[in-house]
Amino acid sequence: MRPKVRFLDDSLIEQIVAEAIDLLENLGVEVHNAEAVELLASHGCRVDGSGRRVYIKPSLVEQAVRSAPKSFCLFDILGRQTHCFAGDAVYFTPASAALYLWEYPSGQVRRPFTVDYIDYVYVVEQLEHIASQSTAMVPADVPAAVSDSYRLFLSLLYGRKPVVTGAFSAEGFAVMHDLQLIVRGSQAELEAKPLTVFSCCPTSPLRWSYAPAQNLLDCARHAIPVEFIAMPLSGFQAPVSLVGTLIQHTAETLSGVVLSQLARPGAPVLYGGSPAIFDVRHETTPMAAMETLMLDCAYCEIGKHLGLPTQAYIGMSDAKALDAQAGLESGIGVILAVLAGINNVSGPGMLEFENCQSLEKLVLDNELCGMAFRLAAGIEVREDFPARPLFEELLKERHLLIADHTRRWLKTEIHFPGPVIDRSRRQRWQQQGSPSLLDRAHREVRRLVANPPPPASSAEVRQELIARMAAEARRCGMDQLPVRT
Repeated sequence: MRPKVRFLDDSLIEQIVAEAIDLLENLGVEVHNAEAVELLASHGCRVDGSGRRVYIKPSLVEQAVRSAPKSFCLFDILGRQTHCFAGDAVYFTPASAALYLWEYPSGQVRRPFTVDYIDYVYVVEQLEHIASQSTAMVPADVPAAVSDSYRLFLSLLYGRKPVVTGAFSAEGFAVMHDLQLIVRGSQAELEAKPLTVFSCCPTSPLRWSYAPAQNLLDCARHAIPVEFIAMPLSGFQAPVSLVGTLIQHTAETLSGVVLSQLARPGAPVLYGGSPAIFDVRHETTPMAAMETLMLDCAYCEIGKHLGLPTQAYIGMSDAKALDAQAGLESGIGVILAVLAGINNVSGPGMLEFENCQSLEKLVLDNELCGMAFRLAAGIEVREDFPARPLFEELLKERHLLIADHTRRWLKTEIHFPGPVIDRSRRQRWQQQGSPSLLDRAHREVRRLVANPPPPASSAEVRQELIARMAAEARRCGMDQLPVRT
């Protein structure tokens, strides 16, 4: 039996959804994209005199929810299926897009560069429990105008796992689409085997800015999956009550579902988000606060109630270092995410309010994810009935270390973590130099970086990727890409 956690009952979910639909109908959503406004208006939505406030009919919301796929899959660069977002299936991806990188052993942070991003790709590619890459950090050695496409370029050039990404501008989408077409070979193949998920973010309260709305429309029309990342802040840009925040999050997310399904019925979406409480003492948005974690799990319950696959930014820490706070916050989030059955979990590796990525934390979080998956597997009968023969053997042999039953079920029943987690006796630990958690994590990072997997794509595809990215860089005034060859 799989263990689960729930925060809302069905009647409360239905009431939250009804209130959200009422907001969309009577208060409307502000849309700063003429194409999106025209699309909504052409389907019967009322637009006020400003041309930006759009009132969405309940029937349109219901139609969009019915139209959105109940599940979809992702595929790696080689075209192999890696994800099926459905039911309670859980997949982990590093959180993004950090502006800073945490450094060992100083504990200081700095802006990341291309070489750091490539190291990150090498690490993620070899982490068993991290199913996809994300464009997790923003390299500082390229112009801002190309930083979104450049991150995807590096992920596709050096990795093979699918990528959770997003464009910083409306113009960035075209290049990012081209990069995916180079890998897949055609639009038909890209639609048949999606390679990325794009984050599309409404602005709280109840607003779509130009670029996110345009990215959403472009992704839908090209059948590129999107995850909606509404970010209401409890007590600041949303009601302080968790239910009030959930109502707002639901309205903002449903407005995105409507836009995507009007642009292309059946466009794949994840019902996601990144809501948080607002800590008025420090004017911060703690992503690992218990109330934030509760919001994440609760809105995913709403998404499941609507029949949609889900996503959440959960399993990260607000700590400034890889310390006890980082461990306890990330551990609680990862466990709750698995117990809630959140389909796409963005969180591993992240510190400091979604602003700092750590490769050492990433390898530690990989271990957390493995433990959480073992928890989700639950307790099952493993040839335990009738029990007497096994206990007769135990009483006779005084142990069951080499029993047939042990050999059959040992690796199924017991999860053995990797070298980051220390389970040795003190004497052996001391013989190894008494390494701290940080030491072990860094050692594992360096091992993975020193042994990168071979390129997944052909030399021809790699050269075409480089040529397309180089052309975009030149257009933005950069003569040469800082790419490791």
